[in-house]
Amino acid sequence: MKQKYRKGVGIFLINKRNQLWVGKRFDYKNEYWQMPQGGIDGPESPENAMKRELMEETGLNNSYKIISKTSAWLEYKLPQELVNEVWNGKYIGQKQIWFACRFFGNDDQVDIKKFKNPEFCEWRWINPIDCLDLVVPFKRTLYKKVLTNFRNLYQE
Repeated sequence: MKQKYRKGVGIFLINKRNQLWVGKRFDYKNEYWQMPQGGIDGPESPENAMKRELMEETGLNNSYKIISKTSAWLEYKLPQELVNEVWNGKYIGQKQIWFACRFFGNDDQVDIKKFKNPEFCEWRWINPIDCLDLVVPFKRTLYKKVLTNFRNLYQE
């Protein structure tokens, strides 16, 4: 059987102080935080998926601008013990296009509880490099690639 990756997007959202937005997921009882991300639905373009995911996960539909995106798909594999639990075993991981967005609004515009089934229970701004210590270990290599791709956006 051919190993299949789910197509998705990720959002590297930074504010005016070059801090990175991360959220703590509701559905896992752990201390891991992540950047907004999600799947591409059917014929949806990666950019439209990014806008939808950002709205669904942060409540933001304006006050940001896309400033960069990865030229290649970045992927991560699920640990073997999670393959059959996530996405009903249909995928072994995800391949994503990542978008860097600059947020120029106010923090009170973020509303993680805007929708019926929110993904995050908490959110905060962090130094981008700190995401490597906060993300679930199987996504750490992916996050290193994201940081490398967008390094010039947050390093002085």
